[in-house]
Amino acid sequence: MMWHGYIVPMLLTVALWWGSTAVIARLIAGDPQRYPLLLRLFATIGIAGFAMILALREINSTASALAALLAALAVWSWIEVTFLTGKITGLATSGTSYAATRKNRFARHAVSALAAILWHELLIVATVVIVAIGSYGSSNNLALLVLVLLWLMRTSAKLNLFLGVRNLGQEFFPPHLQHLLSFMRQRRMNPLMPVSLLLAGTIGWHFGSVAFMASSPHQAAAATIIATLAVLALLEHLLMILPVPAETLWRWSLANRRSSP
Repeated sequence: MMWHGYIVPMLLTVALWWGSTAVIARLIAGDPQRYPLLLRLFATIGIAGFAMILALREINSTASALAALLAALAVWSWIEVTFLTGKITGLATSGTSYAATRKNRFARHAVSALAAILWHELLIVATVVIVAIGSYGSSNNLALLVLVLLWLMRTSAKLNLFLGVRNLGQEFFPPHLQHLLSFMRQRRMNPLMPVSLLLAGTIGWHFGSVAFMASSPHQAAAATIIATLAVLALLEHLLMILPVPAETLWRWSLANRRSSP
């Protein structure tokens, strides 16, 4: 397998991951009155992404792997926008500080945290199930793997934020979601973080090995994409605990962030 069969998917994955995150953060930081338009735009993008996933079911090539990545990120971007605009979040609209809840049982605080994002979590589950049904029996299921990995790593990130990390990433939360910070704890490390780092590293190592042993360009590109996403997830988790600002990679996209009222 030629090196460009690995380098192109890897670089494109990094560019799309970084770029989509930055663009969404920039748009969310804008005027909230534009949110309805933003929701319609990304709903259209999400639908187009799902249609692309169906169209790529039996197409196996390097190009189809890259297209499947793009389609999955289109669907995921819609999910992210529904949350960041505050359209689909959860039951709670305000929270109690972690310190204030220490007198209560840990489970009660955990249930309250889940309730605050419940509808969004159910939306992710429903979306992944729908994509899984659409991808059932297909030879090109990369889009489904991408969504499952994004879901797994995002869930891991949320749990680590709940248990406590150095950098909470407050800058990424628009004013209408600032109440979610009350369900997070600031501390240097928590017991789950090493497990999360090991999991992301293991996934990256496994799919990296699969990529180098691939028997076809499609398999090599697909495995490279998953491995790259796992390494990027590892980086995101590291940014939670390293003594550097969590928003370092996306500083320009947060330049127009509105302050809390």
